Amino acid sequence: MNHILIIDDDVELAGLFAEYLRQEGFSVTIAHDGLTGLGLALTGQFALAVLDIMLPDIKGTRILARIREQSRLPVLMFTAKGDDVDRIIGLEAGADDYVPKPCTPRELVARIRAILRRSDTAGILSAQDGPITAGPLRIWSDKRKAFWFKQELELTSTEFELLQVLACQVGNVVSKNELSAKALGRPLGRFDRSIDVHMSSIRQKLGQQADGRSYIQTVRGKGYQLVRE
Repeated sequence: MNHILIIDDDVELAGLFAEYLRQEGFSVTIAHDGLTGLGLALTGQFALAVLDIMLPDIKGTRILARIREQSRLPVLMFTAKGDDVDRIIGLEAGADDYVPKPCTPRELVARIRAILRRSDTAGILSAQDGPITAGPLRIWSDKRKAFWFKQELELTSTEFELLQVLACQVGNVVSKNELSAKALGRPLGRFDRSIDVHMSSIRQKLGQQADGRSYIQTVRGKGYQLVRE
């Protein structure tokens, strides 16, 4: 499925992006207001939604929160260029990634393809060899499912990828650069806090160990480590 939903009130820009996406082989539907976009996003007809954080009728983060209540649809957010607050808020609300506006159509397509590629190709080996196991964590990559103490985790596509990378190297420190390359499909920018925000969300979903420590440890200056029980 390669049907992309664009939710953006900028008619000219959304049309430009849609035309470029269609030339790249995607089907595109555009919603110019948030409520219409929200209704479309929940239909299950789309592979990914591109959502502007600034909409006239309802904030993009509110739309994203409502999508996350009912759907794991991958969401790529448009954020203001250089506005770290918008980026962090969007990621905390459950966005899979962000792209700053203005951006080129080529960059937008690259980000979309990176997200879709993770969903399409992740876990081919584990699909053949069984689940990835790391203590109480079980990950079925082919089914895009992760269980923690036999309870299924509600993860975004990016959170799933990050946790899978850590699980494959349980007990070892994985650098942010490696996490970004494997889970986000792009190099980590100099001031990019995407990995940190996603890790914070994953930690909340895993809870704490009996001694109050997180199951995912930060190793300052190096990266993150899923602890081995």
